[in-house]
Amino acid sequence: MTDRYLSVAREGVHEIEIKRSRFLGALAPVTSEAAAREFIAARRRADPGARHHCHAFVLGPDGRTQRSSDDGEPAGTAGTPMLEVLRRRELTDTVAVVTRYFGGVLLGAGGLIRAYGQSVSDALEVVGVLEHRRLRLVEVAVSYDRAGRLENDLRASPYLLHATRFDERARFEVGLAPGEADAFASWLADLTNGEAAATPLGDHWVTSGRRGRE
Repeated sequence: MTDRYLSVAREGVHEIEIKRSRFLGALAPVTSEAAAREFIAARRRADPGARHHCHAFVLGPDGRTQRSSDDGEPAGTAGTPMLEVLRRRELTDTVAVVTRYFGGVLLGAGGLIRAYGQSVSDALEVVGVLEHRRLRLVEVAVSYDRAGRLENDLRASPYLLHATRFDERARFEVGLAPGEADAFASWLADLTNGEAAATPLGDHWVTSGRRGRE
């Protein structure tokens, strides 16, 4: 089972124009084939006058489920290059739909391959990418007089500060990658003079990453 995968950060659409043809690249995070196909259908409904609605999607943390369609474009010139962009960027749980409005100029097979691939690549820059990692979460509870320094040190450390909450004590949830538990325990003991300990919370998928431009 994989401990890491990438997906798009949010749903979004980005348009490019190549030789008077308009290409609307739409992306969305999805977790099932049914959800992917509903997004594809929604894009068809959004642009009913377009000649082509080509798509590609990859599903599952291991990216095992992969589908694509040229939707009337010459075989291998649309869905395949779209899928290749998702594969090359190591994205999964992601669906891409490129809607084309023909501008009257034939692009040829090579031109179509480049255009559909570029449409997905450019849309990815807009919506951004999230990283999902399976980490072991631990909770560290300290008194309020230690909280500020500990939070600053955690943010500067290689460990992931996942969440904070405050009740009778300051509590920090920290995500640890495989093999980091012993090193973190030593780091924490040195930092707090042995006064703080890490309480295991179990393994969880934790999300972080870069969102694209608006």
